[in-house]
Amino acid sequence: MENVILTVHLILALVLTGVVLLQRSEGGGLGMGGGGGAGGGVMSGRQAANVLTRVTWILGVAIFATSIALTILAARQANNSSIMDQFGGTAPSEAPATGLPGLPAYAPPPSTAGNPLTPPSPDA
Repeated sequence: MENVILTVHLILALVLTGVVLLQRSEGGGLGMGGGGGAGGGVMSGRQAANVLTRVTWILGVAIFATSIALTILAARQANNSSIMDQFGGTAPSEAPATGLPGLPAYAPPPSTAGNPLTPPSPDA
């Protein structure tokens, strides 16, 4: 179902792009170039503009509807678990036995000549 809606969504996006490019802009546009005189066309420039405007609105609403449908379908399929749950690993309950003595949670670095937080100078 999701693939069908996604395919319809992509087709609507391509058709909407084409319809927008066909509309007449102030510079002439791609679809209505030069017309306006007494031509033998089926539709006048104003009628064609009204049809293209309506088609643009219809396609825009259809894309909006398919976007919402895709969002709802994706939300239904989403689970609330972590991606780490898919690996099947478990959190260790205890530290592994390594044979090392127990260290405190924070072990500060060894001090160097009374300045514990600065590295030794290259002159030393």
